[in-house]
Amino acid sequence: MHTDSVTLKAFARVARLGSFAAAARELRLSTTAVSRRVASLEEQLGARLLHRSTRRLSLTQAGEVALGRVERVLDDLMELEDAVGGSAAPSGHLRITSGVSVGLSFLHGLLPAFLRDHANVTVEVLETDEHVDLVERRIDLALRIGALTDSGLIARRLAAVTHRVCAAPAWLDARAPLDATCLEALPRIVDTNQPGTWRLTGPDDQSVELPAHGRLAVNSAHGVRDACLAGMGLAMLPSFVVAADLEQGTLVDALPGWFGPELGLYAVVLERRWMSSAVRALMTHVQGAAQEVF
Repeated sequence: MHTDSVTLKAFARVARLGSFAAAARELRLSTTAVSRRVASLEEQLGARLLHRSTRRLSLTQAGEVALGRVERVLDDLMELEDAVGGSAAPSGHLRITSGVSVGLSFLHGLLPAFLRDHANVTVEVLETDEHVDLVERRIDLALRIGALTDSGLIARRLAAVTHRVCAAPAWLDARAPLDATCLEALPRIVDTNQPGTWRLTGPDDQSVELPAHGRLAVNSAHGVRDACLAGMGLAMLPSFVVAADLEQGTLVDALPGWFGPELGLYAVVLERRWMSSAVRALMTHVQGAAQEVF
């Protein structure tokens, strides 16, 4: 029996996603093409692999057995490709998503070198602070900050993301020194994408919590940064967003020794076995760049 890897992938993704349409989006094929490939595999094996109904798909007993074997074959094929070093240069079209601030402060800076090194790869970037369905939007790699709740994702932690309470120098000079326990009366700029409470940890494990209320609320860290630069109050900002400002002195650490939450920056893919050589090359490049930026 001869079955190509695309047919095996089509069956495996339909089985895992429970949908021909979702599998087609991920594999960048038409739904009809995926359906035909699964039907072809069933014909070759002489067994029905899926129960089909108008409401849902489910594996037959034969399908359960086949899925385990198919996924092992696909893993072996990927390991073989890695072992021989990939005789062909990475190629193809990659779709990447990130939050707006990660895009502005990190992703934009690393892509030119990656594209220079991989002439056969093209890249499309989707920057949004809204949740992105990786399957529906056909995303190859996502950069995300914070806890990951989808157990179906494979994530590589790239760096720690710390938060600092910042202020414009002139604004702070008129109010210094500040006390972390007396912040609630001071004007604050709020990032609406962040939790509704500021949680700060200071020397000797002291902690302070206060509601994230302010006269100005913005739905991006860079918008909060701009308002902070304009002297509109205190802002809790990711260190990577304000690193240059702190170095140049256009913003200052308003509470030295106090930090907001530490989160992780992750590179996320759907599943390891679906990573093309281009995605793996991008993952390696992103990881190297993160070590320099964060």
